[in-house]
Amino acid sequence: MTKLEQDIIAMLEPAVEALGFELLGLEVVQAGRDSTLRLYIDHANGINVDNCADVSRQVSAILDVEDPITNEYNLEVSSPGLDRPLFKPEHFIKAQGEEIRLRTKLPQDGRRNFKGDLILLDGDMLTLRIDNKDVMVMLGNVEKANIIAKF
Repeated sequence: MTKLEQDIIAMLEPAVEALGFELLGLEVVQAGRDSTLRLYIDHANGINVDNCADVSRQVSAILDVEDPITNEYNLEVSSPGLDRPLFKPEHFIKAQGEEIRLRTKLPQDGRRNFKGDLILLDGDMLTLRIDNKDVMVMLGNVEKANIIAKF
């Protein structure tokens, strides 16, 4: 997670929690001159469009005052969905036994993309089972990770 993402989470998390939701994490996505700030929220009873709108209004006001992103951006507030993103160590712990896809910041064994069953998070090491072989990835090297939805 970048310093900017950490700062934005610290700024917004209290407001999201005050509304009764959990801020799972966020992504700052650059696409040319366009940027998107995507927040993922969750609640024990699930998330609906009205929940996203409520959180969007609340965090928009904070972002307008604090202005942490210098260029123009679009704000999106979303549920985690079936392909739930994994941001925090506790997310990886809950996902043990699930098939996940992850991308590393730095190449490992000549690759950055991995897909396999999440076996274990031990300290800062993830163990994935890929083609009946255990592969270890440092949690700090994970750029992005998601559960693979099963239908």
